[in-house]
Amino acid sequence: MSSATSVQNDVEQCTTETVDVAIIGAGPSGSIVASLLHAQGKKVLVLEKQHFPRFSIGESLLPCCMQVITEANMLEAVNQAGFQFKNGAAFRYQDKYTTFDFTDKFSPGPGTTFQVERATFDKLLADEACKQGVDIRYGHTVHSVALSGEPSLEISNEQGQTQTIKAKFILDASGFGRVLPRLLDLEKPSTLPTRSAVFNHVRDNISDPNFDRNKILISVHPDNQDIWYWLIPFSDGRCSVGVVGEPHQLAVVENGLDGDLDQLLKIMIDQEPGLKKQLANAELINQSGLLKGYSANVKTLATDKFALLGNAGEFLDPVFSSGVTIAMQSASMAAKTLLKQLNGETVDWQQDYAAPLMKGVDTFRTYVEAWYDCRFQDTIFFDDPDPKIKQMICSILAGYAWDEQNPFVSESKRRLDMVVELCRS
Repeated sequence: MSSATSVQNDVEQCTTETVDVAIIGAGPSGSIVASLLHAQGKKVLVLEKQHFPRFSIGESLLPCCMQVITEANMLEAVNQAGFQFKNGAAFRYQDKYTTFDFTDKFSPGPGTTFQVERATFDKLLADEACKQGVDIRYGHTVHSVALSGEPSLEISNEQGQTQTIKAKFILDASGFGRVLPRLLDLEKPSTLPTRSAVFNHVRDNISDPNFDRNKILISVHPDNQDIWYWLIPFSDGRCSVGVVGEPHQLAVVENGLDGDLDQLLKIMIDQEPGLKKQLANAELINQSGLLKGYSANVKTLATDKFALLGNAGEFLDPVFSSGVTIAMQSASMAAKTLLKQLNGETVDWQQDYAAPLMKGVDTFRTYVEAWYDCRFQDTIFFDDPDPKIKQMICSILAGYAWDEQNPFVSESKRRLDMVVELCRS
């Protein structure tokens, strides 16, 4: 038996283990926060229920992500992974088509990023964290949490062996698994209307020479602006494609399809002429997936014993690809706050973490809400935009929703309302 196997067996047979920080989930926020804490000498343990690679939706990164990836010392690995280069976003509605070049923005910072297959990307980040010395244990499920006294988790592995993990602090990076919100009754209804998404990966076979693979394409349904589509090219001739609408608009039974999501996705794509033409020769790779009622909120984001990262806290909507950006930003902000607490400084988690994080989340929320009531759509498709204003909005679309030097961040609703009024008049 190798020494590595002996160590692993010793760990599994130990009924109680003590660490500085227990992290639930090895996705982007979990791997990055683990890396940041480990680099500062903290003993962290990441518990992941699944095995990587595993499928996850949300493949279009924003340039702001590159700053956090750099913080975690993972930039070289990401740059060399062969992901699809991304420099902006394109929007289409009927005969209108417009683009945002993320290098032509108001905020400082990277202006390019990547479009990634999440199974590969998430595993890459987790593997990089492991190379740095982070302990990630796959196939481990969290069953309960105790916060009286020192925080602790009751967990089990796939062989049914149970264990108690004691920690000075717990970080929930479980994404849509939302482990602590479920166990601690933190769930709170989202302020956003319920929507659904049907999606798949396709071998796109796009022959249009004008199709820009360096940008995510957001298309709006020609007859119903509540319905929109994403098309995210990968570097190997595939794309992620999905449609978002209200549940009744994407209900297979109401559309007479008896549960056939592949057929529903095809029908919805065919209703958008531009997308129908571009994907005329596309081949589905997997069975289509359905995500229902994905928007989520919580009663509290953090206390002196735990903090929620990314989707475990609040998820808005996929329209501007903010999910991974919020996840990574929350990882960076939580790591800085937690290091102060672990090093004996006084920390106010609401003031030092939750409020600053929510500033960016609420900026994104302004634009998500305005997208669905068509105010932001009117702004995007305006024929003669002011270049300075477009740069400021472009910064937000590039993920810089925390840059309060940008007037469209510091006063997001008032500034957007002003621009909408000008565009509509």
